[in-house]
Amino acid sequence: MSRHSSRKMGTLAFQSAELALAAPQVITHRMNRLLMAGSNPSARDQHEFYTMGAEKVWAFYESWQAMAYEISRTNMQLMFKLMNPWEWSRGNGAFSPFAMEDMMMGIMGKGLGPVRKRAVANARRLASYKT
Repeated sequence: MSRHSSRKMGTLAFQSAELALAAPQVITHRMNRLLMAGSNPSARDQHEFYTMGAEKVWAFYESWQAMAYEISRTNMQLMFKLMNPWEWSRGNGAFSPFAMEDMMMGIMGKGLGPVRKRAVANARRLASYKT
């Protein structure tokens, strides 16, 4: 495993751990808020509930867009390496399993980024929320 690939894997693991810690906090807070609001939620609660749904959709779109961009960028890199005769004479190192793993880690990291960013931001914001 290359140094670059292990760094990407470490970053992906750290982002996954942050998401794994933030998501249950946000879910717990929002479920408590839903239960406390009952059948007559305040305007602030209604705004939070609307935002809760809208930001999930927005994070999903951001994640897919980031992954699609990274996939197209990776495909362009591979295409240019295929067109370069020096790549073939170097023993095809650009197409090694480690290089492919590095590319996949990059794609997954780009996809996880927007979701993690929103979950961590919500956990911080909701932790300071006073009832």
